[in-house]
Amino acid sequence: MADGTEIMDGDDLTDGEVHREPDPSDSLRTFGAVVQALREHAGFSRADFGGLVRFSKHTVESIELGRRMPDQSFVELAEEVLGNTGALRKAARFLTRGEAGLAAWFRRWARLEKVAVSLCTYECRLLPGLLQSEGYVRAVFDNGIPPLSDEQLEAQVFARLERQKLLGERPNVPFSFIVEEHIFRRRLGGTEVTRVLLDHVLELTAPRNVTLQIMPLDAEFHACLDGPLQLLETSERRRLAYSEGQQNGRLISDAKEVSLLYQCYDTLRSQALNPQDSRDLLERIRGEL
Repeated sequence: MADGTEIMDGDDLTDGEVHREPDPSDSLRTFGAVVQALREHAGFSRADFGGLVRFSKHTVESIELGRRMPDQSFVELAEEVLGNTGALRKAARFLTRGEAGLAAWFRRWARLEKVAVSLCTYECRLLPGLLQSEGYVRAVFDNGIPPLSDEQLEAQVFARLERQKLLGERPNVPFSFIVEEHIFRRRLGGTEVTRVLLDHVLELTAPRNVTLQIMPLDAEFHACLDGPLQLLETSERRRLAYSEGQQNGRLISDAKEVSLLYQCYDTLRSQALNPQDSRDLLERIRGEL
C-alpha cells in the first residue's frame, strides 16, 4: 500500500506478528546499501571512510544500515570521496524517514485507519490513542519499560498526536469507541492530568460522527472478555480487525474471524451505557476530582 489509499495485492494481510520498532524506511535502507557498496568498492573500512567524511564509524554504520537520516554534509563529502558519480546526491532527494513513534506491528493498521470508512475501538487497558490528551500520552510513555530517551519520548508523543488528527479531518467517517469505566477512574499521570483528559475526551466525542460508550464496572455481561479490539471497513467494503498484546499486534483479515469479532463488538454495544449516559458518567467522574 505505497500511497496509503488502497490495499494492494502485494500488501500482506495474513495474520501474524511483525518485529518491533525501530524499523527504517525502505528509502533509508536502500540509500545505506548504496553507500556501503560504493565504500567497499573503493576499498575503505568504515573507520577510514568516517575519517574522510568527518563522521564517526558508528554514524557511518547507522547510515549504511538505514537507521539514520544522513546530513547534507555527509551526502556531499561522501560523493566527493566515492567518485562524484552523482548517485548519492540524486538518491538523497527521495529519502523519507520511517513512521517514527509507531510500533512496526501497528504501522499497517495506522495506514488503514487513514482511509477507512468506519472505525470501531474497544479498550480495557488504556484510553484509545485517538482520544488521549497530551499529558496522558506522556504519562503512558513515561511508564514504558525500558525507559525512553527524551528524543524517543518526543517522537512517540508527536506520532500519537498526529494520528489523532483523524477525528477532525474525517467528519463523515463514523468513529465508535467502547471503553471500560475503570480506565477513566485510574489517575494515570496524576489528578490534574486526569482532569484535563476527561475534558479532552468530552470535547473530542461531542461531534455527531464520534460515539463513546462506557462499559460500567457493575456490568453483569461482557462480550469482549478476550481483550482489546479494533475494527474497520475500507472503501471497497472489506472488513478488517486488529488486536494487540504485549510487544505485538495482529492484523486479522480472515472473513470468518472478522465477522465473529464484529458480532462481539455489536453485542458489547448493547451491553455498554448509551452515549448520553456515558457522557453523564464522565462528567460525574470529572466532578469527583
